[in-house]
Amino acid sequence: MLEWLTGQRPAAHTSRDVEKTGAEGSRKAARSGPLHKYLYDRYADAVVLTFLEIEDLSGSALPDLARRSIDWWTSPEPDSWIADSWIQAKRTALPNLDAQTVAFNRA
Repeated sequence: MLEWLTGQRPAAHTSRDVEKTGAEGSRKAARSGPLHKYLYDRYADAVVLTFLEIEDLSGSALPDLARRSIDWWTSPEPDSWIADSWIQAKRTALPNLDAQTVAFNRA
């Protein structure tokens, strides 16, 4: 908060912040990187994105289950590359399936 008041920005966020070791980890970081960076760089405690915006940022379509199940967002699979993007940005996901939006709240 102090950085915001004084006009200073924290150190630049890089893709290295989300990288994992191994080839699979690199693919995960590459796919989730833009969404992670977007959520990480927002000062707001809550960021609401549409499903289409999430797909644009992640570069791939959400699975059908994401459009039908709140649990897909709130209790993601351990190896879910897309869930890593908001978890590593220290956010939780609260979907509104009817509106096709997700509120990513600071954890």
